Amino acid sequence: MQRSGPCDLGDLLAWHWRDRTDWFWGINLAVYYKLNTPAIVPDGFLSLGVEQFDRSDGRQSYVVWHEGALPILVVEYVSRSYGQEYGSKMKDYASIGVLYYAIYNPVYCSRKRRQPLEIYRLEGDRYVLLEGDPVWLPEIGLGLGREFGTYRNCQREWLYWYDREGNRLTAPAEVAEQERLLREQESQRAERERLLREQESQRAERERQLREQLLDKLRQKGIDPDTL
Repeated sequence: MQRSGPCDLGDLLAWHWRDRTDWFWGINLAVYYKLNTPAIVPDGFLSLGVEQFDRSDGRQSYVVWHEGALPILVVEYVSRSYGQEYGSKMKDYASIGVLYYAIYNPVYCSRKRRQPLEIYRLEGDRYVLLEGDPVWLPEIGLGLGREFGTYRNCQREWLYWYDREGNRLTAPAEVAEQERLLREQESQRAERERLLREQESQRAERERQLREQLLDKLRQKGIDPDTL
């Protein structure tokens, strides 16, 4: 998988699709979709059915007629200065033919009376808002939604991928943390078992010593314990 930079959604795909070689997640990367036409630069986009190539610097741009596939999903993040995510950008992506268009606006959604995450599907020549959170995207085989979590040691709301049942896909850092906790629990279990064995050994030793003391007292009184 080729990536243009770090991103939570891209990292999640890299983890869960690590055995696939037919997709690309781009971040702030110029997408050339028509000859002699300026490129568009989505905040994030996903393309399927594209060939991987072995270059250490990755793709420098995404040229649709060379790649053979349009982005199937575009994600735009709304910042303090409005960037026409609900206006001209939406029209542009619809005219190009991007199937899914997602607008993530967790901070400034109230000023435009919008939802924090809106996902649209192209129907004909316009986008139709899809219901739900997460929203299942059958052509991609994943759902997209938002949830509070930890990514790169930062706790806040993030976008995540989900399975068909609405279960959030685990991030690599979370997998590593779960594995660490399991190792820690296993170590604690082994330590508890060791302490129990040690306590049992000490109990057996105390019983042996008491028995020897009792036998010694019997012998001191002239009583042979073996005759009892």
